[in-house]
Amino acid sequence: MSRAEDSQDPALVKADPLLGTPFRAGLLDFLDALRVEAGVSKNTVLAYRRDLKVFLEWLIQIGPRHWESVTAIHIVDHMAAMRSLGQTESSVARALAAIRMLLRHQVAEGVLKCDPCALISAPVLARYLPTTLGIEEVDALLSVASKDTWIDARDRALVEVLYASGARVSEAITLRVDGLEPALGVLRLTGKGNKTRIVPIGKSAQAALETWLLQWRAGVAGARGSKVVREVFLTRTGRPMDRTAAWRRVKALAIRAGIRANISPHTLRHSFASHLVMGGADLRSVQEMLGHASIKTTEVYTHLDSEQVRSVHRLFHPRA
Repeated sequence: MSRAEDSQDPALVKADPLLGTPFRAGLLDFLDALRVEAGVSKNTVLAYRRDLKVFLEWLIQIGPRHWESVTAIHIVDHMAAMRSLGQTESSVARALAAIRMLLRHQVAEGVLKCDPCALISAPVLARYLPTTLGIEEVDALLSVASKDTWIDARDRALVEVLYASGARVSEAITLRVDGLEPALGVLRLTGKGNKTRIVPIGKSAQAALETWLLQWRAGVAGARGSKVVREVFLTRTGRPMDRTAAWRRVKALAIRAGIRANISPHTLRHSFASHLVMGGADLRSVQEMLGHASIKTTEVYTHLDSEQVRSVHRLFHPRA
């Protein structure tokens, strides 16, 4: 997102409290740095902008209008205000991380002499284990998409890709026909920060993709007339699926399969990783396939595995 793009955004231009303040220029400069220098994805930049606009507009309401007047007390008070409005600790932590990066950027640019966040520690968050499906539940999810229709063919291919590759939903819906390597049995996925990785998929996912691509996709794509659409997964109008549509289709299949858990496309990503770890896959390989920047993020799946081991021990050991 460039400065020009931002200045033309009606949501920012209309009644924007930041207009005419140093805060606006500093925010735009920081967002430019994220996008151009750090290579952060558009969705991440938008998330940072939302959190930071809330913080800076709140500052203006209580007094400060210059970077030099921002103190640690202001930041702590903002976190308290978020909590009073019912924001979760994870939302508070995310906002603090964004504020911390913004203010460090101002220090690096010489706008601030010292970082007001330097002595503020991040909230300690409870560690929640991700929701996963059992192998039988995944089989049930796939088996219900068995009708000889284009919708079932597409939905089965989508679920197969999500589970076989551990793709994020954003990676699956932006998967292009030229990102497939049928002979090699791999997908070329573009993840966070526009980083590309190659992930293998099994024969079941390959077969589902071939059925969708060779038998059904061309007819659906024809709904767009002469415009060429290269994305793999399309809607009935021939347009690429979006995140909401993918979420709804996975949820619809779960209901048909009688799965009561509140699942989403990301549940299949978690299931992919946990089933690999449970099967004996090494953590580095799982990290690579998931596209995690840090192995610490991947380590949560070892906790899932250890929970199962403990439950088996409690159930079967005579002295448990």
